[in-house]
Amino acid sequence: MRRLLRHPVRLVPFGFLAVILLGTGSLMLPWATSEQHYTPFVTALFTATSSVSVTGMAVNDTPNYWNGFGLAMITVLTQLGGLGILTIAALVILVVSRQLGLRNRLLVQAETAEFGIGDVRRLLTRIAATVFITEAVMTAVITGRLWLAYDYPPWRALWSAVFHSIQAFNNGGFTLYSEGLLAFSQDPWVALPLALGAIIGGLGFPALFEAVREWRRPSRWAVATKLTIWGSLALIAFGFGYLLLAEWTNPATIGTYTMPGKVLAAFTQIALSRTGGFDVINVDQLAEASNPLLIILMFIGGGSASTAGGIKVSTFFLLAFVIWAELRGEPEVTVGRRQVARASQRQALTVALLSVALVVVGTVVLVLTTVGVPYYQALFEVTSAFSTTGLSVGLAPRLPRPGQYILTALMFIGRVGPLTLGSAIALNARRRLYRYPEEQPIVG
Repeated sequence: MRRLLRHPVRLVPFGFLAVILLGTGSLMLPWATSEQHYTPFVTALFTATSSVSVTGMAVNDTPNYWNGFGLAMITVLTQLGGLGILTIAALVILVVSRQLGLRNRLLVQAETAEFGIGDVRRLLTRIAATVFITEAVMTAVITGRLWLAYDYPPWRALWSAVFHSIQAFNNGGFTLYSEGLLAFSQDPWVALPLALGAIIGGLGFPALFEAVREWRRPSRWAVATKLTIWGSLALIAFGFGYLLLAEWTNPATIGTYTMPGKVLAAFTQIALSRTGGFDVINVDQLAEASNPLLIILMFIGGGSASTAGGIKVSTFFLLAFVIWAELRGEPEVTVGRRQVARASQRQALTVALLSVALVVVGTVVLVLTTVGVPYYQALFEVTSAFSTTGLSVGLAPRLPRPGQYILTALMFIGRVGPLTLGSAIALNARRRLYRYPEEQPIVG
């Protein structure tokens, strides 16, 4: 226990596991379901893990299987999972900055910009305020729209708006509609608040705070902020254009929509596909060319210290700069006139390769343990679970128990793994007083 207290990051998996087990016990109770019966352990565990890891993947029809208590529990678990990971990430960065020595403390403080050494209370207050204010604005807009345009009773409109706003900002994917959000795919008053909320929640607060404070001088942003902000915009723009072209004539998705409807639906789906997990169009009926796009976007995920999963945008684009520098023969990797430390390059490579290995192994195990599962469907579900996105091609509910346990483990690892691994690498950084003779093995 003393060793755990010396490195609080090691407590992160245990904290999340404790909340998941409490949520599982609550969801197993008969008064959490519409039919007033006990929920099987695997179903409750899958749902609780999906909620706390802000994934949103489900193995049953969420609005019909769970009653008000069950849906409220899912909402609470999602909010705890989303806000908890942010506050824990902030505390971990503070802990890491205290234990890296003065030189590296200054580097960490410079890169994170907002995460100073002595302002924990101010930082966590700003995070909580940003979360609840954003969710409140989203709730107000959507409530008014559902009440005035769809003739929802006021309390039903408010409940639907609160539920989906919390899910969107925390990048969960649970919904109160069996068909997902298809009914609102062409309604900007519902689709856009959810999309923008998911984008804000997926940026990460270090990048978000600095971008807001220095919005007039983006050249002064830290490297991590530049990679996250510009990288996220690039991924959204590319994904939006790609999906719009690929699905333009697909009658099962947006082929029958008007031109403004196609644009809105494609943008919303891409904004929510990277991290959120809502179905704005029929994901299980996408054109074949669209599936690789969603798999890649889910795997990359959102920003560091955010509600999103994946390997993170900054990791992906840092590796892109590493490759670009290598192709040009540059001795150092630079981003915006800043040289990137070799330790950061190695950490990015480690996280990316371990994540690829985990997705590949998970896919292979899922195919081997489930008869008749197409490989691309298994890859899609595994990537969605690991990246805590929650999109599904309909495979998860049809999986046998071993397959559902595999996805449950991937959701848990995908939520706590990158943070724990990245912090462990930083905390274990050491400096040798000697060097071995250098050789250059043949590459390629």
